[in-house]
Amino acid sequence: MKKLLIFVAIIVVLGLLVYKPVVGFNNTAVEYEADAKTAWSNVESSYQRRNDLIGNLIKTVQGAADFERTTLREVIEARAKATSTTIDASNLTAENIAQFQQAQSGLSGALSKLLVSVERYPELKANQNFLELQSQLEGTENRINIARDRYNESVNIYDKHTTKFPGKILAGWFGFEEMPRYKADPGSENAPDVNFEFN
Repeated sequence: MKKLLIFVAIIVVLGLLVYKPVVGFNNTAVEYEADAKTAWSNVESSYQRRNDLIGNLIKTVQGAADFERTTLREVIEARAKATSTTIDASNLTAENIAQFQQAQSGLSGALSKLLVSVERYPELKANQNFLELQSQLEGTENRINIARDRYNESVNIYDKHTTKFPGKILAGWFGFEEMPRYKADPGSENAPDVNFEFN
């Protein structure tokens, strides 16, 4: 009987020694995953701010006489596509992020074209509302970049936690998978600068 009690005590102690690190790994992984999902929500929030500003910019530009309707239509269509492409934070896959990024890049391209074409419209270049929106857009682009960087930093912390030994084994048991990072657009290293200042 005494041997049985010692055996049970050893099993209980070993169980507690294993239980604490396993639970600690799981709880930390849950926390890091939640942080990364929150960081992704901040990315989407920054893009939403840009989309809202672009909506106001469109209204301002539409008021200009004879403004290029094709350019304006391209921005409106790209904005509609960008606002309809969202990702549920619980479904962050590389494919979904690439699709989101493609829609946002399409809007960035159309917006750049619109801002270049404004150069031919002195009344718009002098419009205080338009100038203020341009300034806000520039600040929002910086916020987007910061939000994407913070998302990638959060994902990096999560991925390191779930891929280092023994975390990789425990991650498989608990169903934690590697999270995708936000990557630069293909060819972005050659992208032209957008000049938000008009003389």
